[in-house]
Amino acid sequence: MTSLMNKQWIKAATPKGAIQASDFALRSSPIPQVDAGQFLVQTHYLSVAPVMRRYLIDGAGIEAPLKIGDVMLGRGVGRIVESKSKAWPVGTFVQGKLGWQEYSLQSEGQTPLMYPVRQTTAPLSTALGVLGMTGYTAYCALKDIANPKEGEIALVSGAMGGVGSIAVQVARLMGCTVIGVAGTDEKCNTLTNELGCAAAINYKTDNLTEVLVRHAPKGIDVFFDNVGGEILDHALGNLAQYARIVSCGRISQYLNESPYSLENWGQIGAKRAKMQGFFVYDYEPLFAEAETVMAQWIAEGALHYREDILEGIEQMPHALMRLYEGKNIGKQIVKVYD
Repeated sequence: MTSLMNKQWIKAATPKGAIQASDFALRSSPIPQVDAGQFLVQTHYLSVAPVMRRYLIDGAGIEAPLKIGDVMLGRGVGRIVESKSKAWPVGTFVQGKLGWQEYSLQSEGQTPLMYPVRQTTAPLSTALGVLGMTGYTAYCALKDIANPKEGEIALVSGAMGGVGSIAVQVARLMGCTVIGVAGTDEKCNTLTNELGCAAAINYKTDNLTEVLVRHAPKGIDVFFDNVGGEILDHALGNLAQYARIVSCGRISQYLNESPYSLENWGQIGAKRAKMQGFFVYDYEPLFAEAETVMAQWIAEGALHYREDILEGIEQMPHALMRLYEGKNIGKQIVKVYD
C-alpha cells in the first residue's frame, strides 16, 4: 500500500472574496505507513459544504484555520483498506473527517466524529447526505430547537441545498405546511412538485414579504435559516407569536466583507420568538434516531433526496465554487473512488 501515491488538495492561498481555484493546489504524497493502533481509509466520496470557506480564513466551530500547505478539511465516506486496530477492522465503511485526499491515516482513540456506516442497503453516498451529517442537521435542529406542531407554518431558506432540501420534507413530515426559498424557478418547481412544499419563493424575482403575507397571513411559526442576511430580515418581519428560528447557516454572508444590517431584530422580542444557533455535533446522542427514522421514511417513499455528484477528486475546488454560486441541486458530493 505504501508504494502508492495519495492525491491531496492543500491550501495554497487565503481567499479574498469568492473562492478561486488558485486558493488550492493538488499534490501527490506517499501513502503513510500504518503503525500499531492505526488504520488507513480509502476515500470513496467527499462532502462539500458552505462552511468550508471558513476553514481557509478563520476556522469554524471546533476547527482552527488552515495554514498554507495544510490538507483541506472535509468529511468523507470510505473503506478501511489496512488496519492495525482491532476496533477498526479492514473492510469497515466509515464516515468522518477524511480531508480532501484519496487516503487518510487515522489513529485508534483519536478519531472523534468518525462513525461506522450503519445503513448498508442505501447508496454509500447517502452517508454524507440524508443519512449522514446533512440529514442529522435537518432532523435534530427541527426536533430539538424548532419543535414543530401540527398545522404550523415553516419557512426554509436555501431550500434546495443539501440541508434545506431535507429540512423542508422533515418539517412537512412533522406536520407543518412548508414554504421553501430558492434562487431559480427550476428549484422552486422541484420544491412544490417533488418535495411537498405548499409554496416556493424565488428570492431573486419574488417580493419575499408579499409572498409570505399571502401564504402565512398569521406569520411564520418555524424558520429554518441556512442563508442569513436579507432573507432572515424578511422572515423576522413576518413572525408569528412564539416563533422558533433555527440559525443553521448564513451562506449569503460568507463572501461579504460588511455583514448585512438587519432591520427587524426587534421582532424577536415583540413576538416572543426564540432564535438559537445550531451545531450538529452537539446532537450526537440523536444521530442513531435520526438515521433510523429517515431511513424508514425513505423506504416508505415519504422522504426523497437529491445528490449533485461530480466525478474525480480533481473536481473538489470546482464543486465548492459551484456551491457558493447556487448551482447545486441537492447535496453537493464528489465521487473519489467507485
